[in-house]
Amino acid sequence: MSLVVETRHRLGAFSVEATFSSDRGVTALFGRSGSGKTSLINIIAGLLRPDSGRIVFNGDVLADAENRIFTPPHKRRFGYVFQEARLFPHLSVRQNLTYGRWFAQGRNDGPGFNRIVDMLGVGALFDRAPVNLSGGEKQRIAIGRALLSSPRLLLMDEPLAALDEERKAEILPYLERLRDEMEIPIVYVSHSVSEVARLANKVIILENGRISASGDAAAILSQPSSAVSRREAGAVIDGVVGATDTEHQITIIRAGSAEIRVPHLEAATGKTVRLQIAARDVMLATSKPEGLSALNILPATIVEIGDAAQGMVDIRLDCGGVTIVSRITVLSRDMLKLHIGKPVHAIIKSVALDL
Repeated sequence: MSLVVETRHRLGAFSVEATFSSDRGVTALFGRSGSGKTSLINIIAGLLRPDSGRIVFNGDVLADAENRIFTPPHKRRFGYVFQEARLFPHLSVRQNLTYGRWFAQGRNDGPGFNRIVDMLGVGALFDRAPVNLSGGEKQRIAIGRALLSSPRLLLMDEPLAALDEERKAEILPYLERLRDEMEIPIVYVSHSVSEVARLANKVIILENGRISASGDAAAILSQPSSAVSRREAGAVIDGVVGATDTEHQITIIRAGSAEIRVPHLEAATGKTVRLQIAARDVMLATSKPEGLSALNILPATIVEIGDAAQGMVDIRLDCGGVTIVSRITVLSRDMLKLHIGKPVHAIIKSVALDL
């Protein structure tokens, strides 16, 4: 499956100009508010007709300004999940879900009703009205409705933005199951580093309507970028679930030759997981400390020292073949006499890595 986007479109004084391709898994359009993410996903959906360029999905030309080709949204067979669930208030949960099947128009190539209900965990909600659902439950129903239309591609525009942290934590595991169990490619719009780090295979960073970077999620999100706030900046690491200490509820994640301890994960041994380690949560020591509560004390080598800003500096480290970033004060840098190539220890509290 492949999506090719080559588009240019002006909206008043603002313009979007982007060229990229994506395939299976989750492709995230990431950037600050006003960067052009929603405009771009609406062009893909057919809700906006671009001034120039082409949209091609699996060889099917959906838009080609030069040749005056434009397939309307309802004929593209794309599912769309908005920031708000937009459920029909007069229909029950079951009726909202079965409404999605109407758009399948007799096609049997999509996921089955029972499979979707089970994957999203919504069977117990069938008889409820939307007004009696939580925000997370509403979004799960909206996702189910979109999936039951047998879409070739699923578009998701900030689906968690309207939810509080508790509701986001509720729905993220369902989105992971959607990514891992379905064969439907997803284009996912977000301005949250933590969401994108957890879900995306590929990241496209948008700034002022232009693509500033694109590539593998772990690599892109670990690079300095003006689209990532200083608070969220850090490293994204792909690892594998190892042993679990059931007595103390601690799971070991293996990444490169490093072992990182996190609070207990409900995940099978060998499962690939992704950790986001914020630079502000990583301390440095020039000798191995003792008597600390922190469980992660990792031998590392300094590979890069960033430019100082507001009295702080980012130190990039090689920890057993994976990159971790530490943000410390300029005073600490100078007191520890840090330089490229210097061996240090990276100290990370396990509770800072609560997935």
